[in-house]
Amino acid sequence: MLKKCLNSVITSNLVHKIFLIDNSPKNILSKFKNHDNRIEYIFNGKNLGFGKAHNIALRKSIEEKVPYHLVLNPDVYFEKGVLEELYKFMEENTDVGLVMPKVLYPDGKIQYLCKLLPTPFDLFGRRFLNFPPFKKYIEKRNEIYELRFTGYNKMMVVSHLSGCFMFIRTQVLEKVGLFDERFFMYLEDTDLSRRIYKFSKTVYYPHVYIYHEFGKGSYKNWKLLTYHIKSAIYYFNKWGWFFDKERKEINKKTLEKLGIGG
Repeated sequence: MLKKCLNSVITSNLVHKIFLIDNSPKNILSKFKNHDNRIEYIFNGKNLGFGKAHNIALRKSIEEKVPYHLVLNPDVYFEKGVLEELYKFMEENTDVGLVMPKVLYPDGKIQYLCKLLPTPFDLFGRRFLNFPPFKKYIEKRNEIYELRFTGYNKMMVVSHLSGCFMFIRTQVLEKVGLFDERFFMYLEDTDLSRRIYKFSKTVYYPHVYIYHEFGKGSYKNWKLLTYHIKSAIYYFNKWGWFFDKERKEINKKTLEKLGIGG
C-alpha cells in the first residue's frame, strides 16, 4: 500500500521532497528511503500520533520555504497529473489556503469527506445510534452533514475537509499554526481545516480525483474507538459543545452558499 502511494507521488516533477514519517516501533520501512532520492525517512520509534508526526514534516517545509505541503495518508494513491492540476489551481487562486480533490474508494464509489463542522450529535449520534428507530434520522442528517445533496460534482468552499489528502499553502500554516498535537488521532484534520478556513478559503476541487482505502478503523477496533472518543471530547472542549456560535454561523453560511437554508 505504501509503495503504491509513493509511486503516485514520485511521478510528479513538482515534488521537491517526500517526508516518510514512520511511527512504527521498528524501522522496517527504512528500505523505502532508497525508492527515490527525494525521500527523507524519519523514524520515530513509537507512535507519536497523526498530527504530531505530520508536524515534523510540516515544520521542515516551512523552514525550507516550500510554497506548498501535501499531507498524505499512506493508503492513498492517484494518477499522474493530479498534483499538477491542484498546483495550477492554487497558483491561480492565491486566496485558497487548502484544497482537497474528489476522493473515491478503490471500487470508484465516492467518499463523502466534505462536511459541516460537527455537532456532538453528528459524532456521537451517528456512531452509536445508527440503528432503528434512529437510523432514518441519522441518514437524513448525513445527507446534510456530509453535504451529499450537492452530488460532489461542483467546487465548494468547505470548512471541514479530510486529512487523508490536504494540499496546503505553507504561508497559511505560518499564520494559523500546525496540527494541534493534543489530538492523538481523529479530528485533528477538522480542527486544522477549521482554523485555515477562518484565514483563507478551504476548497473541495472535484475536477481531479484520488483513491483512498479508508478502513474506518474506529468502527472495527475498540482502541481506535477510544482515541476517537477522546479526540471528540477534546474537540468540543476546545470549540464548544452546544453553544459554538462560530460553528453555527459557518455551517449556515456554507449551506446558504450551496443553495439551502442553514
